[in-house]
Amino acid sequence: MSATVETEQELTEEALAILRQHLPPHKVARLLSVWQIGKGDYTQDRDRLFTGDSVNSLFEEAAKYPSK
Repeated sequence: MSATVETEQELTEEALAILRQHLPPHKVARLLSVWQIGKGDYTQDRDRLFTGDSVNSLFEEAAKYPSK
């Protein structure tokens, strides 16, 4: 099994499309402004959240959720 990794731009576009489908525009704008602040350290959060996980285990976990 192999995983395809999209570019950051592709990921951003997909995430924004999902947000626009499920949130009103003012909430999308508010969320984007919060994300732009740059608080926190993603690498520390990633290590804390995914310690002990592999790409395969994360893929299997994600596969449990229905896709559209």
